[in-house]
Order: sequence, then structure tokens, then C-alpha cells
Amino acid sequence: RPCHSLTTFGLLKQQSIHGSDCIKANAQSCGECIQVAEKCGWCTDTDFLKQGESKSARCDELQSLITKGCTKAKIENPRGSTSINKNKPVTNRKKDMAEKLKADQITQIQPQKITLNLRSGEAQTFKLKFKRAEDYPIDLYYLMDLSFSMKDDLENVKNLGTDLMREMKEVTSDFHIGFGSFVEKTVMPYISTTPARLLNPCTSTNNDTCTSPFSYKNVLKLTEDGEEFNSLVSKQQISGNLDSPEGGFDAIMQVAVCGEAIGWRNVTSLLVFSTDAGFHFAGDGKLGGIVLPNDGKCHLENNMYTMSHYYDYPSIAHLVQKLSDNNIQTIFAVTEEFQPVYKELKNLIPKSAVGTLSSNSSNVIKLIIDSYNSLSSEVILENGKLPEGVSITYKSICKNGWVGTGENGRKCSNISIGDEVSFEIAIKSEKCPPEGNSETITIKPLGFTENVEIVLNFICECECSKDGKPLSEMCHNGNGTFECGACRCNEGRIGRLCECSTDEVRTDDLDANCRKDNGTDICSNNGDCVCGTCECKKRENPEERYSRKFCECDNFNCDRSNNKLCGGHGRCECRVCICDANYTGSACDCSLDTSTCLAANKQICNGRGTCECGVCKCTNPKFQGPTCEICPTCPGVCAEHKDCVQCQAFETGEKKDTCKRDCSYFNLIRVKDRDKLPQPADQSYPLSHCKERDANDCWFYYTYAVRNHTEREVYVVDTLECPAGPDIIPIVAGVVAGIVLIGLALLLIWKLLMIIHDRREFAKFEKEKMNAKWDTVRRITPAYCRITPTNVRSENNCSGCFLLFTLQISVPLKARGNSV
Repeated sequence: RPCHSLTTFGLLKQQSIHGSDCIKANAQSCGECIQVAEKCGWCTDTDFLKQGESKSARCDELQSLITKGCTKAKIENPRGSTSINKNKPVTNRKKDMAEKLKADQITQIQPQKITLNLRSGEAQTFKLKFKRAEDYPIDLYYLMDLSFSMKDDLENVKNLGTDLMREMKEVTSDFHIGFGSFVEKTVMPYISTTPARLLNPCTSTNNDTCTSPFSYKNVLKLTEDGEEFNSLVSKQQISGNLDSPEGGFDAIMQVAVCGEAIGWRNVTSLLVFSTDAGFHFAGDGKLGGIVLPNDGKCHLENNMYTMSHYYDYPSIAHLVQKLSDNNIQTIFAVTEEFQPVYKELKNLIPKSAVGTLSSNSSNVIKLIIDSYNSLSSEVILENGKLPEGVSITYKSICKNGWVGTGENGRKCSNISIGDEVSFEIAIKSEKCPPEGNSETITIKPLGFTENVEIVLNFICECECSKDGKPLSEMCHNGNGTFECGACRCNEGRIGRLCECSTDEVRTDDLDANCRKDNGTDICSNNGDCVCGTCECKKRENPEERYSRKFCECDNFNCDRSNNKLCGGHGRCECRVCICDANYTGSACDCSLDTSTCLAANKQICNGRGTCECGVCKCTNPKFQGPTCEICPTCPGVCAEHKDCVQCQAFETGEKKDTCKRDCSYFNLIRVKDRDKLPQPADQSYPLSHCKERDANDCWFYYTYAVRNHTEREVYVVDTLECPAGPDIIPIVAGVVAGIVLIGLALLLIWKLLMIIHDRREFAKFEKEKMNAKWDTVRRITPAYCRITPTNVRSENNCSGCFLLFTLQISVPLKARGNSV
């Protein structure tokens, strides 16, 4: 129930985003309020309404009323209820029991009568239990088509009584069987109306004798005597008609409504409809000039249907209603040819089955047994007509834990004898009936005679209305009834106290009372002037409202912080924030709590600032951070105490000469190695680990801590970590090896360049050799030259002696075989 689940204001506000249905309804009384919705309640506190609020403000969601100041004891919120009036347990009956129970002594559904008190919008749920009883009595009526095409079928049905009685003894010890037949309406064009054909409608060529055509005949009332069934059926004769569809629907209607003539008992009722043709239905009677709709009443005289020429065929819907009203389950035993037609018909008729009849009806007993087992293994609930505004839903809990909802919630299948299933049924009313009177509906399993009677009582008024005082003086000289903390005005009167007549709602004199400071705005444009009194407008959000005499105030136009009204730390009254404790400011966004300003040393803002609205404002510009503990330009703890630790522990550093004077402010404790230093996780006070380097590039390690805010402790590792000196031999060896390798590399490069140069010169020589041209015609005369340091002379005054000389020295040549 939503009203009881709203336990916090936040949840209520979330549900109210789109407005409250309770407020929108503008209910003027408690009775009107509780009919709006299940979640609506009415505050009966006479002092609940604030100035400017109308009576309808009393109607709201429960948590909203409580938030506005109405106590739970003053909230009228009636709830619905369920009570069981008759709860006879289901019958555990065995077929072999000596004591045989009558049908009215067997119970298959529990409970049998329930009373529901319904509040508008609130569903009442109850549980029904169904158990299929063993050895439950059965009535079976065999309705057969006796048109000429069923001649061979009639022969097989003549012994049906005793054979079927024997088979059904396996199912029940209380079995009754009856028989009826049908052909067609006794008018043209369904039959031939010539005198000869009326006496014998069968063709003369076959020399067959047929009985006169008829619409429906009740041959045998339901009986437990199978021999009588065989005797009477064996005397039946085939008849005939002209058209193919038969008048079976007329016969089904009479079988359904003529309960006394047929002999139906208040037990399982089966109707076996056997034919090899289709059917006429409503409207087909016009062919024979019959236009009156079927009246659904019994018209049997001497076991014959006498009004077939007067009333049309019944419609399918009409048949469904009558079969359901009389708890008759139908088995259509039809030939293969008409299976599709009757399967479609089966889908329209609840609790019906279709079986395939052999051409001569030889399988009719097996068909009946199989169809009965199929029908009886399924239970389907149906309810009577519901009153206006009442709805019903079903949920089935079937065999093997299968759960069905929606339309499947009405039924359970595959139920064997002795199986128990249950249904959860919820009934809800959306409004009260016009007179508020009780209504009664029934729920029953289709095909069964038992039902559950449900009485519906509607909660249309509050309990407090019973104590109302008519013509109360509290309602302006008796112009209304004072009930549930407010006046319910008489007809023609309005106002919170019924102080106004509807004829004088708006006049200038009354409107003047609704103007603040003689201004022009009526009710500050936030309300309506009713009987000289402002009734403030309602907001979509029920938590937002106008108030005061002239609706000049509201609770939603205050300053906001972080997109929250009054910062979420106060309430808005007449557009001014009223802050919660420990908050101040126009939007209640300034916290007076200083816990957020406490530094690690438990001082507010580390002693270097002030706490304003829960935030530190540092007075020293060097410091910053949430608690003024961060100083980017200040030396760190390690650098600050380095020189004093160095002089005390190792007698070195810049303060070694003034160590006793400047560095006696802490206790020095020596440890052997770094693992012995204190760890932050093991201490309850701040601890800093430090690593510093001295002038000799040696590292030393220590911790600095302040215990109890005053006692300073320094733990220092008493050995320095100094870097080791260089190893000379590897360095010299490396240098020598480098020089050798560089020399070898230079030699290799020189050699490579020389090889490249020689190859280029040789290639050039080869090229010049190939291009040399010699004079092959002129014979070369030997020349003798004498060389002196200053000139060259030739005895033959030849030219080119220098070139010849050069060639003689450089290369031996041959010219025409002579030496040169």
C-alpha cells in the first residue's frame, strides 16, 4: 500500500513530482476524498488548515498530511477487508466407499461465500481452492442428426446405451444417459412441403421408409437404465431434408433450457452432438420467412419442439450463454469432412471438445470417453457480470507449480482425479456505485454446478461521518453538517464554514476583503476570493503551497544553495529561510559546525586561520589547504631538521660548532639499520621518514615525530651510506684497449682507401690503352736523340723526341715488327 510505504520526506517528494491526485481532486468531504485513490487520507483535526487554505487541503497523501502537522490519530484512512462466510472443505471421496454421497453433498471448490469491503483503488485478494472429486455423478445426453445421411450411424447407436453404461462405470458409479434427435425446420426451403414428402421425405427409388421431418424430438429423458435407451433408440427412423446444413442449433438450445424435460441434475452435464453436416445459425431463418430472434426459452410439447417455424435459429453467442448458465459441456462428434468447421466453433464455446466420428459412428464410445477425459482435466473459472467500475484479475497455481496470469490465470490443465489447484483472485473497485449499495457476483468453474458467491460492500464514507452533526452552529448558523473536522455544506452554500450563498459568491464588497493594503490584486494573484475570504491556489507539487490571509506567502520562493531550497538545511516560510540548528545564512548554506576545520593536530585551521561556514580562511598567505596545513614555499620537515640531526648524530654539517646551542630541542635515538626505524602504521601520532645527503655525498636516514604535541623524537640510522671509489685497473685496461681498437680501425680505413685508389688508377690506364691510335701506314724512322739538361736536339730535326723518350723508358713498343 503506497500510503504506508512513504516513510521519508524525500520519497514523498519524488512521488509528487507530477502532482498529487488527492489534491487535484478538490475533495470537499472525507467521503469524496477516500474515493479518489487508495493513497488519499483526510485530516480531521479542526485546527489543521492554515489561513488561506481551502477544505480540499485536508485531502492528501498520508505522509504529506503528517509532514504538514496532522497526527496519525487524526487521519481518516479506511481500509478494505475480506471475510469468509462459508468455508466448507473440499470432499475427499473414493469410488469404492460404501457410503454414496449425493451430488449436493460433494464439494469441489472452497470457500463458497466471501464478503469483500472495497475501498476505491484498493484491491482485495482472496484464494480459491479446487479439487476434482472422484466418482462424481455424470449426465450424458446424446443428440443425434437423423437426416438420411446418418442412416448407417443410427444402427451403431442403437446399442450405445448398455455399451456406454458399461464403459462409464469405470469413471463413475452414478451415470445417467438420454437421447434426442433433430433434422431441420419444417418449412421451405429446408424441407419439401409436398404432402407426399411430408409423410415420407426419402426418395422412392431406394424404397426407404422414413419418418416425417421434424425440428427436434426428446426421445428419452436422462435415465440410468441402459436397456431402455437401447429399446427406444432402436425404434427411431431416419428422416430427410433438402439442404446440407442441419437445424442442430435449435435442438441444442432446447436441450440446454428444457432442464426439467431433459432431466438434467445438478452434476456434470455432457451433451454429445453427433452429425455429418454443418449447421444453420441466426439469420438463416429469413430464407424461410422467419425473422423473430430465438427467445432462448423451452418450447417442448409432447417432447417435440413446436416453435421452429416461428423463431429463428439461435446465434452462437446465445448458445454459449445458455450452455454456460446450465453448466453443460458439449462434445461435437462429427465426421472428418466437417472437423475444421466444428473446431472453429469449439474455440467460441468454452468447455467444449471436438471428436472425429467414423463414417458409421462405430467409434462413438471411445470418442465420448476421450472427450470427457479432456474436458474434465481442465478447470476454467468464469465470473458473472461485474458492477460498473469493478475489475477482477486471476492468477492460477496449477499442478507441478505452474503459474498462470492474465487469461491463463483463469485455468489449469492436466488435472487428474484427486488433484488440487488454487487460484488467487483480486477484485478492485475504481469508484462507488451511485447509491453505494452492495452487489453480489459469482465465480464458478465452467461445466460444474458449484460456484462461489461474493458479496461486494463499497466503502463510500468515512467512519467519522457517522458522528456528524447536521445543521451545526459551527457551519455558519446551521448551513451545513459538521463532520470529520470540517463543514459539509448544505445545497446552495459554499465556503469553509458554509458562510456564503452561491448567489453571492462574487461581489465588489466581498472582493474588497481579499485585497491586501487596499491594493488591486485579489488574493495577491495567488488565489480566489470566495465569500470574502482568500482560498489560495494549489500547486502541482503538494509540498509547495501559498498561505496567509491574502495568499501573499509561499514556501517555495526562498534562496537556494546547490539547487536546493534553503540549501536543504532549513524550511521556507513566507519566502524566508528558517535554518536548522548549526546553520545560518539567507540560504542556510553556512554551517556553524567546526569539525570540518580541525587539522591533524586537533587545532582549528592548524592555528593559522579562522573557520567560516565550515571552511578554513587562512590568515597567513603562505599557508593553504582545507585546514591551512600546506605551505608550498616552506622547507619540508626533513630539510628543516637536517643540519641538527647531522651534527648530533655524526658531528658534521653546518651546525657542528653550534650543535648544543641550536639543536637540543629533540631526543636523538640511534638504530643499527633502516628496518629498525619506526613505521607510520605503528604510531598514533604523525611521523615523517627522511633521507638526506651530506657534503661527502653520503646518505643518512632518520625519522622525525612529535609525541603528545610537545615531545620531539628523532630516530637515526648510525651508519652513513657513502658511494664506493673507482676501480683503476679496469679503467686503464679499457683506455688501452680503446686506443688499440681505434688504431686498428684507422689502419683498416687507410688500407681500404688505398685499394680503392689503385683500382681507380688501373681502370683509367686500361681505358687510355684502349683509346690509343697508331699510324699503321707511315714507317717510323729510328731517331737518335741526345739529352742535355738545357735542351733536346735531334740529328734528323725530328719532333716529338721527348715523347719518344718517355715511351722508351716507360713501355716497350713495337711498330711493324721493329723495336723502338
